[in-house]
Amino acid sequence: MGVTKIDSYSPSVLALSEVFKALGHPARLSIVQYLIDKGTCICGDIVDELPLAQASISRHLQELKNAGIIKGQISGTSVCYCLSDDHLESMLTLINSIKLSIPKSCCDDTP
Repeated sequence: MGVTKIDSYSPSVLALSEVFKALGHPARLSIVQYLIDKGTCICGDIVDELPLAQASISRHLQELKNAGIIKGQISGTSVCYCLSDDHLESMLTLINSIKLSIPKSCCDDTP
C-alpha cells in the first residue's frame, strides 16, 4: 500500500473530507435526519428509532461528534445530542460551487 500524501491538502479540505466521510454511512445519515426532525434527543430515543444496537448507535454518534456534525451534552445519566453548524458553511459553499460550475448542457443524453 502506498504512502498517503495527506500533508499536501489544506486543513479546510481535510476537515471537510472528514465531515463527508462521516456522512457516508446510512446509519449516520439516518441519525442526522432524526436530529433534523426532532431538534434534539437523548441517545435512547435514537436506539428506539433505528434498527441498530445501542453499541452501534453509540459508535455512529461518536463518529458524527468527532467530525463536528453533532454536539453532545451530558444530562444526568444520558447524553443529549443536537446538530452542530461547525462545518455547515463550508459544506454549503462547496455544494453551491459544484452546482454553479456544472454547465447546463453537460453530458446530455442526446447525440
